[in-house]
Amino acid sequence: MPMTPTSKAFLQIHFCVVLWGFTAILGKLITLPALPLVWTRMLIVVVALALLPKVWRGLRAMPARLLWSYAGVGVLVALHWLTFYGAIKLANASVGATCMALATAFTALVEPWLAGTRFSKRDLVLGIAVLPGVALVVGGVPDDMRIGIAVGALSALFVAIFGSLNKRLVDHGDPLTVTALELGAGTMALTALAPLMPFVFPAFAGDLLVMPGTRDLVLLLVLSLACTLLPFALSLVALRHTSAFSVQLAVNLEPVYAIALAIVLLGEQQELAPMFYLGVVIILAAVFVHPLLGKPRRLEHVEVLATAEAKNVVE
Repeated sequence: MPMTPTSKAFLQIHFCVVLWGFTAILGKLITLPALPLVWTRMLIVVVALALLPKVWRGLRAMPARLLWSYAGVGVLVALHWLTFYGAIKLANASVGATCMALATAFTALVEPWLAGTRFSKRDLVLGIAVLPGVALVVGGVPDDMRIGIAVGALSALFVAIFGSLNKRLVDHGDPLTVTALELGAGTMALTALAPLMPFVFPAFAGDLLVMPGTRDLVLLLVLSLACTLLPFALSLVALRHTSAFSVQLAVNLEPVYAIALAIVLLGEQQELAPMFYLGVVIILAAVFVHPLLGKPRRLEHVEVLATAEAKNVVE
């Protein structure tokens, strides 16, 4: 029996989520510090997108004001990725993935101010519901990993901010063009930030001009192409045949996949107490219940799929 377009789209979305789950694993396996890791990843994606004539046509057609707005969002994207991989380096992949689950709660709280949407009591309940989970997560990690939780929470906040700001922009940009523009601006921002990083946050600092080793370079290519561009392209196709609500429920599984992969591939359960995993269950339960309590809305700004480790796609 042939597979229906909806079933195929469902499988494609879950395949994308698994690939996104690998971003945390690869971030741990790559030996580069957070800054050169993120800078190289963004540069590879931008170079790949720059090979597409469609991207250049989109940039030429984009009004200057919109171009600069997306570039500003790109700086926030760069800071999100920098703090996400910084959290993984300071703690581990499980902690980084768990912190990304907080993006939904942060979005619920900051979106009314940044995007001009109406504040809902349901969103406030979500923000409150994750707090016990956060407390358990903090209590379930070694003391030296707690700075990683703080940095990871900051990364989730950046997701909430740039995702909300994207909603204010005029929706005339082609997704590939927007992605290239945002990541290009982010790459330039990190280049400018690099000389200051040893003084601002030395744990993230690293030389951008040093060629990565063969192993790191291969992993960076996998991270950039297989875990960024490939799922982005697949998700754009799949979104034509499935609902935003179904996609949101699927992408909420990303931390689950990432943590499961971290246990299987990295043995991280040996570093974390059972209290950590209980906290993860509470946080993810709140995140999954959130879309069930509200009416699914129209899907917009799918470019967020390419620029965030947490994909808040139900608008």
